[in-house]
Amino acid sequence: MNSPHLTRRLLVSALAALALVSASSGPAAGVSVPGPRAATAAGSFTDDFDGPAGSAVDGAKWQIETGDNVNNHERQYYTAGNDNAALDGQGHLVITARRENPNNYRCWYGTCEYTSARLNTSGRFTQQYGHVEARMKIPRGQGMWPAFWMLGDDIGQVGWPASGEIDVMENVGFEPSTVHGTLHGPGYSGSGGIGAAYTLPGGQAFADDFHTFAVDWAPGSVTWSVDGNVYQRRTPADLGGNTWVFDKPFFLILNLAIGGYWPGDPDGGTSFPQQLVVDHVRVTTSDLRPPV
Repeated sequence: MNSPHLTRRLLVSALAALALVSASSGPAAGVSVPGPRAATAAGSFTDDFDGPAGSAVDGAKWQIETGDNVNNHERQYYTAGNDNAALDGQGHLVITARRENPNNYRCWYGTCEYTSARLNTSGRFTQQYGHVEARMKIPRGQGMWPAFWMLGDDIGQVGWPASGEIDVMENVGFEPSTVHGTLHGPGYSGSGGIGAAYTLPGGQAFADDFHTFAVDWAPGSVTWSVDGNVYQRRTPADLGGNTWVFDKPFFLILNLAIGGYWPGDPDGGTSFPQQLVVDHVRVTTSDLRPPV
C-alpha cells in the first residue's frame, strides 16, 4: 500500500518523550507486563468490554492517550477517561468522534474542532507472535480514520520507524468498502509502507456491520485476514533488502482519528458524532483461533 499517511504513530511527542508509552523502560507501577506465552497457551489477552454503560475501559489492560497530532495534521484532540471512550453496557467499547471542544482544547492548528479517543496497552500487555484480532464496526464519512494496530515495544529506545508497526486494520472514510493492512519499518515507513487492501464484495460498506480484522504473526511472517478471508502475507523477502523488525514484542493500539494527510478533512457531508464500536480484542498464541 502506498497510502500518503505519514507519522500518525507519533502522538505529539507523547511517544517520543515516553510520557504515555513507557513500557520500554519497564512496566507502570504495580502493573505486570506479560511476556510471550508458550505456543500451547490458549490465550494471552482478551477484552470483551463487559461492564456498566458509560464506564471507562479496564485500566489494567488499557491506557488512554491524550493530545493532538501535528505530525500527520489530524484534527482531533484525544481526551482522557470515558469522555470519548466508554462501554455501552452491551459488551462493546464505543470510541466516539464529536465535532466539539467543551474544554477549549488547543491543537496544532489552533482551537481544536473535534474530540475522539486513542487507547494502547503499553505498560500493560505486549506480545510476540500469535493471532491478533478485533471485531469492530467502523464509522463512516469523509475524514474518518479508524485503526487497530501495533507498535514495537522498544519504541522508546529506537524510535519510529525502527520500532516497527503492524497495521492490522485502517480505513479512510472515502473508501467505505475497503480496509488496509500495512507494515512500517526502517526504509519502508509512511507512504512507503508495505501492505495491501481488502474490499468487500457487492459494494458493501464496512460501517454497515461488524467485521473481524486479524493478523496471524509468526517468526518471519505476518498474514492479514478479514472475517477469516486471508488477503496478504508478508515476509522479509518483500522488503527489498530492508530490515525486518517484527520478531520482538509489540503492544496494541485502538483509535479513531479525524482528518489528516491520508483521509483528508471532514466535509459538509460528514455527520457527527461517529463511532468505532469494538466488540472484542483478543490475542492468542495457540493454533486455535478464538470464536467470532
